[in-house]
Amino acid sequence: MTAAVCGVHPERLQISGEARMRGVGFTIGSVIAVGVLIAVVLVGFPTYNVYSKQMAGKAAYEEAVQNRRIRVLEAQAALDSAKLTAAAEIERAKGANEANRIMAQALGGPEAYLRWSYINMLQETAGKEGRQTIYIPTEAGMPILEAGQRPPAR
Repeated sequence: MTAAVCGVHPERLQISGEARMRGVGFTIGSVIAVGVLIAVVLVGFPTYNVYSKQMAGKAAYEEAVQNRRIRVLEAQAALDSAKLTAAAEIERAKGANEANRIMAQALGGPEAYLRWSYINMLQETAGKEGRQTIYIPTEAGMPILEAGQRPPAR
């Protein structure tokens, strides 16, 4: 097929020298741009990877520091709680001791208080399932441990 058949004049198909130079310049510029782009990629990716790993390392370090601070604060809270619990137990024991002392004095001494405490326990547990009362024979307030033991069989 000729240019005349296509409807294009042959004079217009000739490319001027100036246009050729522009085309060559465009091609050389494109090759240089691609080369610069490849150079940037080849230098940029490793640099970015190093930067990325540094940032990940800093983030991991800060997370570890924060976790350590949290553990220290939790341990401090547990210590404070234990100290306060101990102080509360001491105060409770002091209160119970004072109450027992007042009760023993009111009943006439420690022996009377123990007897009253025993009677009180019997009253509180009376009629409850599984309750068993065991009487121990005594002699002058001391249990007789040999009572009920059989002599060895012959």
